[in-house]
Amino acid sequence: MYPERNIEQYMEYEILNNRPGLLGDISSLLGNLGISIDTINGVENRRRGLLLRTDELNKLKRFEYMSKYIDDINILKVRKPQVRDRLAVRHGRFIKRDEEDKKLFRFTREEIGILVDFLAEIFQEEGHLLIGIRGMPRVGKTESIVAGSVTAKKKWLFLSSTLIKQTERTSLLKGEYDQNNVFIIDGAVTSKSTDESHRQLIREIMSFPAIKVIEHPDLFIEGMDYSLSDFDYIIELREDENQEITYEKHRKQHWFEDEDMNFFGGM
Repeated sequence: MYPERNIEQYMEYEILNNRPGLLGDISSLLGNLGISIDTINGVENRRRGLLLRTDELNKLKRFEYMSKYIDDINILKVRKPQVRDRLAVRHGRFIKRDEEDKKLFRFTREEIGILVDFLAEIFQEEGHLLIGIRGMPRVGKTESIVAGSVTAKKKWLFLSSTLIKQTERTSLLKGEYDQNNVFIIDGAVTSKSTDESHRQLIREIMSFPAIKVIEHPDLFIEGMDYSLSDFDYIIELREDENQEITYEKHRKQHWFEDEDMNFFGGM
């Protein structure tokens, strides 16, 4: 409707007095300043998140200044939208982020729909991106990666997996070297591989400017020359918040069977 309003911003405010007509007053004020609301939703703890569009940032600064005279709200954030912001507006809640390690995000099985959206958002970034996913067998790691790829309209390729049988790719076809692909690596399989051709392919793809997703990143770095600091995101997926993620069984050779075959079971 307003093509000139091509600057996207995220705004979040706390509701101090949820009086009738408050949202309408805020919407009208934004509109009068030349700021469009793309999406709005309530998020946790009496907060609202908005995705906005404007043609100049000074208009939002004017709104922030004027809001100081509105006793009913308190502006908390005005910034370029982050992945967490978009998901908060879409789902009405914030995804769980570790307070100390800002690249660590936690999900439970019942939040797998939010995880799929989260992965789809970051899969649309360009260039090198390394994502690690921790979780016990059959919790939904593989299905989330595949569903996120589909949502992002990306092709996915398994370089190592236990999906149907234990697989270790040793080469790619010419057309598979595509920066738009999502490359999936099972860190438990690759770390134990004795096939140098497979390990060389993994090293090659790790330096390839594309999205790489590694299941069991802690096991992957044990057998390869990488560290957790190389990862851009670490995701933990649990059946519930109290489930412990352990690796004893993964270190046994016979464990690599049918790990995440139950696609979307229990959803």
